[in-house]
Amino acid sequence: MGQPQDGAATAPTLDSFGGEIGRGQARTIRARWELQTVTRVREAIALDLAAREVSEQVIGEAELVVTELVTNSLRHASPLADRTVRIHWKARGDNVEVEVSDGGAETEPAPAPRQMWATSGRGLRIVRSIAHEWGVQRDDKQTTVWAALGGPSRRRVGP
Repeated sequence: MGQPQDGAATAPTLDSFGGEIGRGQARTIRARWELQTVTRVREAIALDLAAREVSEQVIGEAELVVTELVTNSLRHASPLADRTVRIHWKARGDNVEVEVSDGGAETEPAPAPRQMWATSGRGLRIVRSIAHEWGVQRDDKQTTVWAALGGPSRRRVGP
C-alpha cells in the first residue's frame, strides 16, 4: 500500500469480507453462520497477517487456530443474535491474539478427552497445544474462545 510513481493514491487491498488487509492493529469480521465461513476466515487472517509481516510460523498457527475455533463454533454452538459468528484478531509484531464469539452452547467449551481412534473432538486440544495461552469468556448472550500465539496474551483473566 503505497503511492505509485505518479503520486496518485493506490486503492486499498480488500479481502473477501470487504476489509482492508493489513490496516490498523486489529480486525473484526462478522461472518455468516455457514461452513463456507471457515475457508474465507482462514484466508482473510492469513492475508492480513502476511501484510503485517507476521512470521510464517505464526501465520500458520493462526490459520489452524481460527479454523478449529470457527469450526467448533459452527458445530457445537448457536449463532449470535444476528445469525453470525464474530472473529477478531490483533497483531503486535509476532504476537497475535485470535478470538471467536458465538451465541454459546449449553456447556462451556473444553478440550475433549483424548481418544486414540476418534475422528473428531480434537479442536480445542489442538488450540491448547499451539497457543501460548487460551481461554473462554461467557456471558448470557455470547461465548468467546480466545488464543494467544507467539507469546503471552495482554489479556488477564481471573484474579
